[in-house]
Amino acid sequence: MTDPRPQSDPNAPRGEAAVPPPPDRRSGDVIAFGEAVRAWFAISLQTFGGPAGQIAVMQRTLVDEKRWIGQKRFLHALSYCTLLPGPEAQQLAIYVGWLLNGLRGGLVAGILFVLPGVVALLGLSAIYVTAGDSTVVTAVFAGLAPAVLAIVAHAVVRVGGRALGHPALVALAVAAFVALSVFAVPFPVVVGAAAVVGWALGRWAPQTMRKAKGHGAEDDGPPPLIADDALHTEPPSRTHALKVLAVGVVAWVVPVGAVVAFTGTGSIFTDQALFFSGAALVTFGGAYAVLAYVAQQAVQVYGWLAPGEMVRGLALAETTPGPLIMVVQFVAFVGAYREPGGLNPWVAALLAALLTTWVTFVPCFVFVFVGAPYVERLRGNHALSAALTGITAAVVGVIANLAVFFAVHTLFAEVATETWGPIHLEVPELASLKPVSLGIAVLAAVLLFRLKWSVLRTLGVCAALGLVAGLSGLVAL
Repeated sequence: MTDPRPQSDPNAPRGEAAVPPPPDRRSGDVIAFGEAVRAWFAISLQTFGGPAGQIAVMQRTLVDEKRWIGQKRFLHALSYCTLLPGPEAQQLAIYVGWLLNGLRGGLVAGILFVLPGVVALLGLSAIYVTAGDSTVVTAVFAGLAPAVLAIVAHAVVRVGGRALGHPALVALAVAAFVALSVFAVPFPVVVGAAAVVGWALGRWAPQTMRKAKGHGAEDDGPPPLIADDALHTEPPSRTHALKVLAVGVVAWVVPVGAVVAFTGTGSIFTDQALFFSGAALVTFGGAYAVLAYVAQQAVQVYGWLAPGEMVRGLALAETTPGPLIMVVQFVAFVGAYREPGGLNPWVAALLAALLTTWVTFVPCFVFVFVGAPYVERLRGNHALSAALTGITAAVVGVIANLAVFFAVHTLFAEVATETWGPIHLEVPELASLKPVSLGIAVLAAVLLFRLKWSVLRTLGVCAALGLVAGLSGLVAL
């Protein structure tokens, strides 16, 4: 249903929201579907800067400008998405899309949220594998990699400020860091243990718990033009949940089964499909948290990338729209390009990248469509909230471990792995310190922490500095 009226009045007072298009009751839409699609596409082109920036874009567009959804309802959806493994910002888009336009609204919102990033990162990955050794590209990465260190450190501070409201939670974060960086405990074990500890603290020491701040958003906001009771809802239904689960399982099994059938159980495609499927189910805490796990497995176990290349992949993901977890697409692309089996390297890389993207994001739709009708019950579950608080605290330690991993392999040319019984440490050779990389990392930290620059702007400056340093011979390329 198309509304011929203009969506805004140029003579209206500043800050007055556009009149929403009339709903199409025949389809269950609260907002005209075409208008919603255009809005989600516009949002998808602005989703830079990690989950905090992506949520801020949706907040500004959907809550403040269009006023399609109220602030409290927006935070209500966000609180559920933080319970889920996977990229919370993309899941929030699916959830809000479902509220506005039902199932098709959630599908369109979730797909559009990642589509520009998929296309952009495919192009950048292709450039990397073909020109990654060129002087210009290497010089640019010499500036981007140190900047990523400051970005990850900034994430530690930001998440820590929200999550660590009690010394017990600080201790949990430190324990997670030590478990990962010193004892090489697997990431899923750390997440599971943190959930148990959080549940125990919530039951026997409830004073250690505190409510999450929801990325700094306030509980109030401009009144929505659409009443909460007009948004799409449906009662919890076991039949509905089973249908969504069945469709989700089929959507996962068919492409993965086809790859296994045509390439064999020992192919890189099978390994990547199964590994990234598992990673999608344990990515509590967002992309930064799971990157430590992905980096460990992709670099040290499977050998798809060199340690420094994981930092480069994150730098590329930071410069493209969409969830930062899209770095897994880069990992799959590069790994399959170098080990294509019997396929053409380009065909192998494209197949691996698209398959990895598929198995990473299919669970996001299933989680939201199954769980959305039960959100009110989940929010009132104090035990679940306490477990989430424990996981969130541990995520601070996980991200700190990622920062150390990147720092060691970015700032030093030589790194050795030392093992003493259960202790596994990566020890850099101090004489191999790269002073230019250290200087760029410090500058990036000043831009982010003191001057409050955006991630994209900081990356641009650091890339330019890397290019100048590389071409002038200040760093070895």
